[in-house]
Amino acid sequence: MRFTIRVRPGARADAVGGRRGDALVVSVAAPAVEGRANEAVCKVLAGAFGVRARDVAIVHGDRGRDKLVEIEPAPPDGPGLLARLRDSAS
Repeated sequence: MRFTIRVRPGARADAVGGRRGDALVVSVAAPAVEGRANEAVCKVLAGAFGVRARDVAIVHGDRGRDKLVEIEPAPPDGPGLLARLRDSAS
């Protein structure tokens, strides 16, 4: 399952929810330094989707705020959960 995200590094708290265009908004407290925000993004998304952190990979956009993420294997209700997270406010 692949989808786009918009990362907000340096946020007050880790959170998943909301939309920016078609992208899911992911806020992480980690700064965008030495890959720390990317590691946090994978952990936060794993928790939100109920998968292991190693099942979440950043496919494109390592160095930017807009990223393409893949969760493999896809969670059972992945597309439905993704739609609910996009429609929720964090």
